[in-house]
Amino acid sequence: ILIVGCDPKADSTRLILHAKAQDTILSLAASAGSVEDLELEDVMKVGYKDIRCVESGGPEPGVGCAGRGVITSINFLEENGAYENIDYVSYDVLGDVVCGGFAMPIRENKAQEIYIVMSGEMMAMYAANNISKGILKYANSGGVRLGGLICNERQTDKELELAEALAKKLGTQLIYFVPRDNVVQHAELRRMTVLEYAPESKQADHYRNLATKVHNNGGKGIIPTPISM
Repeated sequence: ILIVGCDPKADSTRLILHAKAQDTILSLAASAGSVEDLELEDVMKVGYKDIRCVESGGPEPGVGCAGRGVITSINFLEENGAYENIDYVSYDVLGDVVCGGFAMPIRENKAQEIYIVMSGEMMAMYAANNISKGILKYANSGGVRLGGLICNERQTDKELELAEALAKKLGTQLIYFVPRDNVVQHAELRRMTVLEYAPESKQADHYRNLATKVHNNGGKGIIPTPISM
């Protein structure tokens, strides 16, 4: 498994690596002089269960385009054989900014299926609809599809019903409803995933069930039907 963090906060992989944050491709390239001066082992770290981790990174706040980091990183990984002998590649992409750079895994056919993690809050559902518009835009020219929605419970009113209703409107399915549990915060404080910190917990079972659902859903993605405002 390879995880490519595509968020300027560079926090996609920290719990797998038990670290504050991983050095990003952009920051390492800045130190080395250019991205061509880097080796794959400089940017790829191996964490829990031999998961390979990379963070693309972003510019200083207020300077430059964060999406460029995603483009630079994916090109570097391809040129240096990062995708060889990998069963799964997961791009963790910032969901509420659908700029061209962040959409690169969608645009350039790098990702086959998109799973939108959302909650029952209005802005999260609005963002999910926006991402669906992005998928629709590139679905016909490429092979990218919407795999489904994953609801990360925030304990708002009628959250499950709202998530299911949105999935239906988008023409997709609610892959999983992940209940809220304080064990997540307990694990984060120890810089661990729930599966490592509390493997026998109910929450760990939910994540295993989610992984199984995503695995079994492979190749069943759809072209979404976003709501027009």
